[in-house]
Amino acid sequence: MSKKKVTPYLYIIPGLIILLVFVYYPIIKNVEYSFLKWDLFSGTKKFVGISNFIKLFKSDKFWLALKNNILYILLSLLFQVGLALVFASIIENMKNKKISAMFRATFFLPSLISLTIIGLLFSFIYKTDGVLNSILEFVHLGQFETGWLGNEKTAIFAVIAVSQWKSIGYTMMLFIVAIQRIPAEVYEAAKIDGATPSRIFFDITVPLIRDMLKITIIITISGGLLVFNEVFIMTNGGPYQSSEVLSTLMYQNAFVHGNIGYASAIANIILILSVAFSALQLMSGSKDDK
Repeated sequence: MSKKKVTPYLYIIPGLIILLVFVYYPIIKNVEYSFLKWDLFSGTKKFVGISNFIKLFKSDKFWLALKNNILYILLSLLFQVGLALVFASIIENMKNKKISAMFRATFFLPSLISLTIIGLLFSFIYKTDGVLNSILEFVHLGQFETGWLGNEKTAIFAVIAVSQWKSIGYTMMLFIVAIQRIPAEVYEAAKIDGATPSRIFFDITVPLIRDMLKITIIITISGGLLVFNEVFIMTNGGPYQSSEVLSTLMYQNAFVHGNIGYASAIANIILILSVAFSALQLMSGSKDDK
């Protein structure tokens, strides 16, 4: 084999080794652990087959956590994808570029702040005597005041709202980059033909940034399934598991209760759901391209 044919593989091999060691090998081991009853504290291991999965599917905590993840995904698709796309279109079509740049920086800034800092900041905002309740009282909406993170009905929505505030600017910037790649002549021709802004948005902008839209949907769904930091920092799954998600449920079982096998089963469910959603999105995209 000639040197020219071998050289590309030499560049690929280091990356492949990293993937095998830090991605695929842990996945294989995690699948193996999910068939064990493994107590982290005593170190005892016992093969139990699919018992962990049966126990998982019979658990109310699992279904509540999965419901919260799905709720997280749906609201994230609405705000991080839908609303971010609208904002991107509006900002990119502003005639004053200085004001446009100011809005881009303003929306993007939260995505640069540490999630830990944001979680602690909003924990103070959501307190019973915090900023949010003070604002509600000031605008004569005191009847809606509550301990947002201590209320079973509002805790998960409060956490999701923080995530949207942090991430919407990042997704918006991805859409802005995609919109900037659309030739200006396309928009000019549409305006000459008398197309309204809404028609331009739905008939030109959205179809021409379809690839970026597909990527952001995959990122958003994966992020919704893997969400951990916001919940762990702000509520730790409480109160009464009302804001529990799959990742925090996995953490609690692995490192608090020491049940590694059961936690591995949860991790496998997260992996299967992530791969399934991503595959469906990619398949739908490939059908559209035909």
